[in-house]
Amino acid sequence: MGLDVVTPSWPSLTLDEVAQLLRHYPQVAAATRLAWHSPRPFSSACVVDTESGPVFVKRLLREIRTADELAEEHRFMAHLRQHGLAVSVVLNTSDGHSAHAAGEWTYEVHRIGQGVDRYRDATSWTPFANCADAAAAGAALARLHLAARGYDAPARSVKLLASGFTLFHAEEPQEVLSRMERYIAQRPALADYLAARDWRHDVTQALLPFHAQLRPLLHGLQPLWTHNDWHASNLLWQGSEAAPAVATVVDFGLSDRTCAVYDLAIAIERNIIEWLALPQQPDNQRPLVHIDQLDALLDAYQALAPLSALEAQALPALLPLAHAEFALSELAYFHGVQKSAENASLAYDTYFLGHAEWFNSDAGRYLLAHLRQRAAGLATPKES
Repeated sequence: MGLDVVTPSWPSLTLDEVAQLLRHYPQVAAATRLAWHSPRPFSSACVVDTESGPVFVKRLLREIRTADELAEEHRFMAHLRQHGLAVSVVLNTSDGHSAHAAGEWTYEVHRIGQGVDRYRDATSWTPFANCADAAAAGAALARLHLAARGYDAPARSVKLLASGFTLFHAEEPQEVLSRMERYIAQRPALADYLAARDWRHDVTQALLPFHAQLRPLLHGLQPLWTHNDWHASNLLWQGSEAAPAVATVVDFGLSDRTCAVYDLAIAIERNIIEWLALPQQPDNQRPLVHIDQLDALLDAYQALAPLSALEAQALPALLPLAHAEFALSELAYFHGVQKSAENASLAYDTYFLGHAEWFNSDAGRYLLAHLRQRAAGLATPKES
């Protein structure tokens, strides 16, 4: 949520804990050392050296993900792998499950993916190292979307830390508000926090003007299972600096049934805009929007999975709204699970509202105008 290093929310995994867990995985030998701990805030994870090679272990609070909810993303990963996309391999327990529940925790174990974790220490909302990496990421996202075709599982059932495109996929503004009312009612912690906020007024002022631009284009957005957290740090890399390639795609924790344009918007939101640096540079923010990397990413994507003219028009209309659903689920987590008034306020004011409002700034309008110009000049009929 900021630039400062903070204490992890959850206790780190220990060697004893991991050793006990791996007894449920007969294909993994005894753990010998914890080689690396992830700094990510919503879970505890580490790379574990074992007598049969390294594995990646991730532990989540069961309130965030049950074993069944993790299996939803694991089935999507299996589909992608069967259709030629290199994704991390999830290991099964001795009883055939892809996740293991114990006490208040849910665990998953992955084989270490091929490639180098060059962005291991990078946070979301930081750019690629260069345009070559941006292009490689765009091509890999196109390959993911092509591999995802035909995967027709329903939308996920998760309620915390979930990235979806349901609230604003509505034909009328009143329907957006009605969907939000239902969404909030299903999340008691979110309802408790928003009881003190005039969220209907805030949504009407900050978000619905962007929804008005998106509404005429919704009919052309085909449902598709997507990654929804496409940042350089969720990719493993191979090749030279001049000719990089994505070797393995990891972290499908936010994957869900949305659409290709939504996933592209998330990729732009995660990598192209330096959100955390914006407050320190209030006067001229255009340099914090990496248009060269944006073009590299989209050009490489278009070369493999061309957007239709309507989809290209929808991208700048959807971008200011792409963060909103995850922001609300993150707010429910911060208020209901983490009990952090500071982070809950950041999630609502700075993230949910502030990121949308930024698109009315000079730099935000500059980015949207560039995407509209691309839509006018580069959109081609999409292959069926």
